[in-house]
Amino acid sequence: MGYKLNPLAFNDYLKVLGATYHIFAPVLQKGKGKFAGTDVIGYGKINVLDDIILDRKSYFSPKEVFYPIRETLFYFFNDATKTPAINVKPILIFVRPCDLNGIRKLDRIFLKNGREVDFYYARRRKLIKFAMIECVEGFDTCFCVSMNSNAANNYDMAVRFNEENITLKVMDKALMTNELNNVDTARFEPVFIQENKVKVTIPEVDLVTKETFKHELWEEYTSRCIACGRCNTSCITCSCYTMQDIKLSDDKKVGERRRVWAGCHIDEFTNMAGGHHFREKNGEKMRFKTMHKINDFYKRFNEHMCVGCGRCDDVCPEYISFSKCINKLNAIVREGATHE
Repeated sequence: MGYKLNPLAFNDYLKVLGATYHIFAPVLQKGKGKFAGTDVIGYGKINVLDDIILDRKSYFSPKEVFYPIRETLFYFFNDATKTPAINVKPILIFVRPCDLNGIRKLDRIFLKNGREVDFYYARRRKLIKFAMIECVEGFDTCFCVSMNSNAANNYDMAVRFNEENITLKVMDKALMTNELNNVDTARFEPVFIQENKVKVTIPEVDLVTKETFKHELWEEYTSRCIACGRCNTSCITCSCYTMQDIKLSDDKKVGERRRVWAGCHIDEFTNMAGGHHFREKNGEKMRFKTMHKINDFYKRFNEHMCVGCGRCDDVCPEYISFSKCINKLNAIVREGATHE
């Protein structure tokens, strides 16, 4: 079913949906930028059309809406445990196609990566519906077309925004309503961007060898990367976490266990008992992330993990470009294959 609404009618539509759903979209977060007094685009609750930021890429991905940065898994009391309840009001999130593809890959990791599903992820994920924002231009650092993530069809509603009206393609009957005026029916199929300013060529998975891991390329990133982890925390498909046990009583018999986002670029991520740790050099961390995003994940799931949103390029304080890294790696792999 398709609808065409003017901005006032769309606000009425959001109000109707708001009675059932928490609604999230890219918003301006004042004073929360990386420098004092600066703003940033992140995901937050919205009430009206003007709350949504469409002309700037969000610094953070929408995953934190249903995969919290810090989440209590259970409380413990002597020999007993209790899982905390969560807010079960359904959630509607406005996302772009690349993020929708990224969320599908998160689902693979948490829900389809073995016999057991992640209980905590699953109970939040089942509350979510997605409104896909039609994206035909992209942003300067996007390379979603190269990663085959420019188009998506796993949405509950598709949305086209322009200055005069908003057009909806509603796939989920739960998002339909008869409570609005000034609504016209319309035939609408979303259009997807076909070419980015940035293009990458992914090295063929089978051509990556042990010699690739030893290449001096990774030493370049040892000298540049500061292991701040911004690329991990802004990425829609990074899913790693660490555990924390927090005591809530002096005798340590009452407390909580949390999981907290972590990532391969974050210090101490590979620390082990006994003082052992792997990938000490920052270039080794960059190598691990790169291979996971465009090589290892593919071997298991037959698609690459990276969706080409370009957020990692946007947030890096050292101006390290992941898209350029992929192209450098491809050139190295091709050269090695030629010399064999």
